[in-house]
Amino acid sequence: MSHSHQYGCGCCTAGAPCAMPKNYHFRQLAAEKYPLLAAAVLFVVSFFFNEIKTVQFALCFSAWVLAGKEVILHAGANLKKGKVLDENFLMAIATIGAFVLGQYPEAAAVMIFYQVGETFQEYASSSARRSIKALLDMRPPFARIQQGGKWHKVNPKKVLPGSLIAVYSGEKIPLDGTVIEGEAYVDTSALTGEPVPRRLCAGRHALGGFICKDGKLIIQVLRPYNESAGAKILQLVEHAASKKAKTENFISRFARWYTPLVVGAALAVALLPPLFLQEAQYKVWLYRALVFLVISCPCALVLSVPLGFFGGIGGMAKNGILVKGGNYVEALSRLGVLATDKTGTLTQGVFEVSSVKTNGLPQEKLLEICALAEHASSHPVAKALLCAWGKELDVSRVSRIQETAGLGISAQVDGQNVLIGKLSFLQSHGVQNVISAPNALYCAINGRLAGSITIEDKLKNGAKQAVFALKKQGLTQIVMLTGDNFLSAQKTAQETGLDSFYAELLPADKVRLVEKLKEALPPQKTLAFAGDGINDAPVLARADVGIAMGALGSDAAVEAADVVLMSDEPIKIPQAVACARFTLHVVRQNIWIALGIKTVILLLGLTGHANLWEAVFADVGVSVAAVLNSFRPLKYKPRV
Repeated sequence: MSHSHQYGCGCCTAGAPCAMPKNYHFRQLAAEKYPLLAAAVLFVVSFFFNEIKTVQFALCFSAWVLAGKEVILHAGANLKKGKVLDENFLMAIATIGAFVLGQYPEAAAVMIFYQVGETFQEYASSSARRSIKALLDMRPPFARIQQGGKWHKVNPKKVLPGSLIAVYSGEKIPLDGTVIEGEAYVDTSALTGEPVPRRLCAGRHALGGFICKDGKLIIQVLRPYNESAGAKILQLVEHAASKKAKTENFISRFARWYTPLVVGAALAVALLPPLFLQEAQYKVWLYRALVFLVISCPCALVLSVPLGFFGGIGGMAKNGILVKGGNYVEALSRLGVLATDKTGTLTQGVFEVSSVKTNGLPQEKLLEICALAEHASSHPVAKALLCAWGKELDVSRVSRIQETAGLGISAQVDGQNVLIGKLSFLQSHGVQNVISAPNALYCAINGRLAGSITIEDKLKNGAKQAVFALKKQGLTQIVMLTGDNFLSAQKTAQETGLDSFYAELLPADKVRLVEKLKEALPPQKTLAFAGDGINDAPVLARADVGIAMGALGSDAAVEAADVVLMSDEPIKIPQAVACARFTLHVVRQNIWIALGIKTVILLLGLTGHANLWEAVFADVGVSVAAVLNSFRPLKYKPRV
């Protein structure tokens, strides 16, 4: 079973699964720790020479060097760089102090157990990263292309757009493309998080990362490997760690001033009591200062907090929710207001012409004129008109097409000036006597109303449940911002149970309203906007969290949004909020566990009730517990 590249073993190539056995890296890690094993043996032997202090010192010092060589070298290197006060310095100074006090076994033990803890943390951290990579590793091992009348396996990166590839049952679809021939059920869970297989047939889009469950598919490649859906997902998750949440930034800043503070406090513990307390002994308080230093190591905080966010990002990706960084996980956890688009977000975005009303023209003629004027548009309404016409178009009959985003289209068809769009669009061009109707698209020819076409858009499954779940999660307001007409927006708002809505908006209007909603937010609360990620790029960028709905394979959505939902289900929004809140819950647990236990042991150490042995066990134990706790977001299944 392959696994992802770790440890720089030389058996892997960048961007490809590791070909070595599953437990290979564990064995390699164990081999790297042979000096630590030798140190442990010398440490145990030293107890047989309690009466011969010179031999015991030699054995314990050798064990200290073998176990702590990396710590000592790092501390020395940091000294040269001017970075004196870090955890390596704390461990080095604490153990050297123990030798000075004649506590040879304790000095060796502190370094040995510290390194044992570091080994567990290293393996646990690497294991978490391998688990996340395994969950998301959609890299196909090959692509099958036709050469010389036969199908040959090649590297997917070498396949050019336009090529034909074959995918058999049980194989991973290597690149994005359109199915040319064949039918099959495909497993989309790696991209969408959905367990229900999807049926693909001729004309349907297939995405890199889907797994063919049965049958055979012939696919024409649309884009190169690096631009495929699977490759983009991996890039997103791998780069997510570079965007730190406020909690992570706090821990980084905390570590910078925490260590100098700890060293200063330890010096105070060692020097002040003997100066002011008559019976205080320097040796006793120096020992307590060393215990203080060991307990104060910030390893648990520095490691477990970013690992908690990393686990959260991986767990959300497993559920079909891609988050571009820990900062957006934290912002989602504090969500107070959701603003949402209508078409393609709450509704299916698949429009159908339900009725045609004309003002003297035959219905078929009006449909043809509208289809000609709209033929170059990518808007869902234009696709509905073309579908309703259903015949070949002579596009040479059309000229001077001009589309006004969110309003309508003007064009010349057969030499006539044609306007198609919203009521306000026609009125702005001087067309009179237009009566508003729900879901209506109006057409004027040479300045005179020619008729209207009613276009229906159905509510998405789960839209109402998503709104209910978000309200249950405590959101103060869920508002719809749409460019559709008032009556259509009102109907959708009532069906889904939204708090409010704004209709007939231009992209700039949506940005203005989002800014107004953000100003009214309570402190520490955030605003998210959910849209299709293409037409709503400005408002997605302006929101605290931009959520692209159903944007699988869409370059515009991936670029504009902070969170990308790989399926178009509205229920994914409350699921994303639930995952984010659970991740922050685990991160806060790690912080309080580490600080709480360390505070208790520190107090025990200052009062002489904890020695170096207990200090190192406390430090290692807290670190391992925090790391293991950080795995929980990776396995979390949101229930909303």
